[in-house]
Amino acid sequence: MATWGDLVAYIRESYDVVRDEPDEIRVRISYEDRRAQVVIIAREVLDRREEWVQIATPFARVDQVDLQEVLTEIGDTIVVGGAVLMGEHLVLRHSLPLVNLDINEFVDPLELVTGSAELLEEQFTGRDDY
Repeated sequence: MATWGDLVAYIRESYDVVRDEPDEIRVRISYEDRRAQVVIIAREVLDRREEWVQIATPFARVDQVDLQEVLTEIGDTIVVGGAVLMGEHLVLRHSLPLVNLDINEFVDPLELVTGSAELLEEQFTGRDDY
């Protein structure tokens, strides 16, 4: 998989798409316990030449949680991605170069980021908002 179009075609076939725009696609991943997580997959261009894929999913509002506690938990338990503030939301995100991207190089981080955000959301907010 080497183009944004190829990746988007795979995502449309494989996931529950809830929003589809030229450089961004959002999917809902559902879990057996009836919880779900919305993940944003976006095309990013670095230095106007290198295409990357960013996987991002919110898991809490910054005013709902103890930020130090959340960051400590992420540092101790999360394998991929990092926490960032996007507006008022805490977001777990990970980026991958698009060139020569194999499907497993996308699917595994997608599942890890999304599943980790879902666990963080449940642990720190007790809710299922995202």
